[in-house]
Amino acid sequence: MSAEPASLPVTLADVRAAAARIAGHVHRTPVVTSRQLDALAGCSLFLKSENLQKVGAFKARGATNAVLSLSDAEAARGVCTHSSGNHAAALAFAAGRRGIRCHVVMPHTAPAVKVAAVEGYGARVVRCDPAERESTCARLAAETGATIVHPFEDPRVIAGQGTAALELLDDVSDLDVVVAPVGGGGLLSGTALVARAADVDVHGAEPLAVDDAARSLRSGVRQPRVESPQTACDGLLTALGVPDFAILSALRVEVLTADESTILRAARLHLERTKHVVEPSGAVPLAVVLAHADRFAGRRVGLIVSGGNTDFAWLCSPGG
Repeated sequence: MSAEPASLPVTLADVRAAAARIAGHVHRTPVVTSRQLDALAGCSLFLKSENLQKVGAFKARGATNAVLSLSDAEAARGVCTHSSGNHAAALAFAAGRRGIRCHVVMPHTAPAVKVAAVEGYGARVVRCDPAERESTCARLAAETGATIVHPFEDPRVIAGQGTAALELLDDVSDLDVVVAPVGGGGLLSGTALVARAADVDVHGAEPLAVDDAARSLRSGVRQPRVESPQTACDGLLTALGVPDFAILSALRVEVLTADESTILRAARLHLERTKHVVEPSGAVPLAVVLAHADRFAGRRVGLIVSGGNTDFAWLCSPGG
């Protein structure tokens, strides 16, 4: 087992504590296999199906850990966040489980299906321009006294997201590598903490159209988000977070990219081969394996299939 670098903002012990805290509140999702996908990819794939998680995405893990970690006094004031969709729904879900108020700032560009899901969980939704998410959320927190639960920079969230990989490695022995998508980096950071401790390789998966994480980790300097990207991966549009960059840099995680046509092909393959609905953001790990087949040939590869919330508009896109 590899030693964990000192002074990380989140540790493997935090991930294990999160697993105990959220047990019974979220699903232990299944691991799915497909001989047809294995043949296409040239390796053995094990799909951790977070598309079947509460709220349809892994985000339920981190949000639930954060909400259950609040003191009674903090919980009484409620929570707030900003998110394009999955974290918003997850925090609304977690807040509902604890019976506290939830305020969510969502950009006008957020898919209607995700806005409806957040409102369905009982949260108050405040719309804004994409560039005003953080400032609007800060204003709401000041007005209401609510605790901000950041979608990927909150250590409690990062620890919660890592529980998916913890389950995967517990269910599947002798994995060679785990691949997880990366936007803000919460899921990949938590995954890397778990995988590295078990001496399992780990890669991030990112759309080529929003490759700031790949460039950040390659250069050693955190890069700004890509403005106005052309991609169906709405869940991966944010820049890599500060603590996430620190964790991934310390653990020497490499991020691989795939182009849009390969991502949409991967999303369709999930539908056709496993009969699972997977949003394009969640299909990026499979896309990266297909795009970099030589890196994964003959290996046992765990994929974190991060979510299944989609309006299927991508099916009508070129390549979809």
